[in-house]
Amino acid sequence: MKRIVFLDYVRVFACFLVMVVHASENFYGAPGSTDMVGPQAFLANEADRLWVSMYDGFSRMAVPLFIIVSAFLLAPMKEGQTMWQFYRRRCIRILPPFFIFMILYSTLPMLWGQIDGATSLKDLSRIFLNFPTLAGHLWFMYPLISIYLFIPIVSPWLSKATAKEERFFIGLFLLSTCMPYLNRWFGEVWGQCFWNEYHMLWYFSGYLGYLVLAHYIHVHLTWNRSKRFIVGTASMVVGAALTIYSFYVQAIPGEILPTPVLEIGWAFCTINCVLLTAGTFLMFSCIELPETPRFVMEISKLSYGMYLMHIFWLGLWVTVFKSVLPLPTVAAIPAIAVCTFVCCFVATKIISLIPGGKWIVG
Repeated sequence: MKRIVFLDYVRVFACFLVMVVHASENFYGAPGSTDMVGPQAFLANEADRLWVSMYDGFSRMAVPLFIIVSAFLLAPMKEGQTMWQFYRRRCIRILPPFFIFMILYSTLPMLWGQIDGATSLKDLSRIFLNFPTLAGHLWFMYPLISIYLFIPIVSPWLSKATAKEERFFIGLFLLSTCMPYLNRWFGEVWGQCFWNEYHMLWYFSGYLGYLVLAHYIHVHLTWNRSKRFIVGTASMVVGAALTIYSFYVQAIPGEILPTPVLEIGWAFCTINCVLLTAGTFLMFSCIELPETPRFVMEISKLSYGMYLMHIFWLGLWVTVFKSVLPLPTVAAIPAIAVCTFVCCFVATKIISLIPGGKWIVG
């Protein structure tokens, strides 16, 4: 398959944003948090409030961008490809590195005292049930796998659906992304109650909406480059402003706050995050180069391994820029993210050169 140049740029950008998100989380986690924020949040001062809102809020497009890239490339399935052939290719690509890093996150932190033997054994015993204690970032693998499982199911419809039919689905998806706000302001709606969480738009909600959106952009969107850039920029700016503001307005320094409440606008399937993600993707689609620059392609190919390992490196650089050589928040967050990104690239590249390294870093 010929490489789609702008998708390589999206992958690199999204990979870096993941590290910005997790660097930021070290500035609003309540006491007792690990390298990622826990169920309670705490902002020490106004500077943390501002820069966490800005950096982390803008970067919340990272996860949906990865979903859109996967859907853009894989949905619908190639003609003649069976469901089982599709599953086999995806499993070989993502599962071996995923399980290897699950084991590493369950064991290696014992070496520097971040977990004890009991926690390690518990994590290992639950390896087929959920991600390890110190690998919260691996939550993303489960919705990604679910999207892969669903692509063969939805492919026949995508192959035949008209632009109007897909717009109808996307419209219902967009309406479903307002549910967090509707629940906060109006309580249970559209059939929700304590014995039923499956509201009227449940089956149009979640990451499946990004899959259909990606297909619509790929197949049905006929805007020229100028229109894609203008609409994309406007959508990105509006989405970013709403996402940043949703956190900032609630983040009161000096108070312990419930993270899910504070991050209501940072959920990946909210209307503001969709605007932010779709707008950014449209902007990247304006890149029209004959081929991907070698360095960008190299990072793009290694991005999966970099994502898997980045929490190992993140903790080191958090210690450096928060304790050893403390920087103000405005500089510390990008410094942590950049250093983590560079270390992950170098480490992943070295592992990829080892015979069999692809089974470790993809």
